[in-house]
Amino acid sequence: MQSAASTVAEGLSSAALEMNIDPPVCIADGDTGYGNAVNVKRTVFGYARADMAGIMIEDQVSPKRCGHVAGKAVIPFDEAVQRVKAACDARDEYSSQFGEGSGPLILARTDALKTDGFEAAIERCLAFREAGCDMTFLEAPESIEQMEDYCRRVGGAKLANMLEQGATPVLPPQTLKKMGYTMAAYPLTLLSASIKAMTASLDRIQKGMPTDDIIS
Repeated sequence: MQSAASTVAEGLSSAALEMNIDPPVCIADGDTGYGNAVNVKRTVFGYARADMAGIMIEDQVSPKRCGHVAGKAVIPFDEAVQRVKAACDARDEYSSQFGEGSGPLILARTDALKTDGFEAAIERCLAFREAGCDMTFLEAPESIEQMEDYCRRVGGAKLANMLEQGATPVLPPQTLKKMGYTMAAYPLTLLSASIKAMTASLDRIQKGMPTDDIIS
């Protein structure tokens, strides 16, 4: 419990540091909610107070793993739905206290495709929608056909995770929009590009080559 609370505190602190007078619209990664339903509610309230526009809650066991690697495990179906329901209840409670529409968007993620199969993942997305989430996120579909099927069968807003060299086909934003996705995340694109640029810069330095042209 103490460890979970520390993790939440660190996340909220980081979010607060990113905010300024006119903060950008941000969706925070609420991970697994850091515990039971009570913890999930506290996590949602905390990120809402940090001016996050939304928060993602997922159904992996804790500690979670990257959605595109092996070794993942998800919590049982009913527990997953209750986790999302707790987040939605917290959103509504926050809105009732601080004004209609002030509660954060709830983005419900499932990693069940890899562990339980595509149909089980779709079932969870549908259940999350019924529980009240604002947007669903089926992690790591393995083909364009699965992406299209997900968009066709699950209503509401949907997130696509565009991870280079991951399990999911990386498609142009307009293609994703036509398919039925509402939002696309590129979680490692800028980081990977910056690392590549830094590696090239260090290589020049090692070889005694000039670097003026790559920083201007």
